[in-house]
Amino acid sequence: MEQLNNSLAARMAERFRGFLPVIVDVETGGFDADRDALLEIAAVAVGMDQEGKLYPHPVVSTHVEAFPGANIDPRALEITGIDPDNPLRAALDERAALDHIFQAVRAAVRGNECQRAILVGHNAAFDLGFLNAAVRRVGHKRNPFHPFSCFDTATLSGLLYGQTVLSKAVLAAGYSFDSSEAHSAVYDAERTALLFCRIVNRLRSLEILELERVGTALP
Repeated sequence: MEQLNNSLAARMAERFRGFLPVIVDVETGGFDADRDALLEIAAVAVGMDQEGKLYPHPVVSTHVEAFPGANIDPRALEITGIDPDNPLRAALDERAALDHIFQAVRAAVRGNECQRAILVGHNAAFDLGFLNAAVRRVGHKRNPFHPFSCFDTATLSGLLYGQTVLSKAVLAAGYSFDSSEAHSAVYDAERTALLFCRIVNRLRSLEILELERVGTALP
């Protein structure tokens, strides 16, 4: 009974033990976080309504300049459609890009009276790995994210919907997915945010039903 009450916390600061979930998606020049370029990053903080249900805030994003000596695999660019040399990208260097994202995340953390952000991603270790590698390269001292803990929507949607591919999981959750928009950090972050909120809210509904069932069964 106590565990159910704890999981039904009506404030964000209590729901995830002081952590604010922030959905992050990155687009890169490959799979090696230390060698391959970080090219795009998008972040979506979540809020909580008066009923304790999560909803996504607007996305914050930026294009990122490849760090000096970074590897960019042409096959990765074929998938993402990114042209690193396009001046219209208005890309920021890694330090400025992290500052832009982190400033918004820290404001969301404060606004929800949380202590720190926790990264949410689809195959989250990939996104967290590139984020941490960029933090190390620029020596950033104000990273609001937990350095190794994360929530993985691939795992969560695999458990709840039997789907681990983002597009299929989003469809299973009842949302649309435009494959022509996929592999954009903004689009993928927004879809992942909807998926995460739907999963958490569905589990909350199930917990409420269980709480009511347990309550009626008590003498």
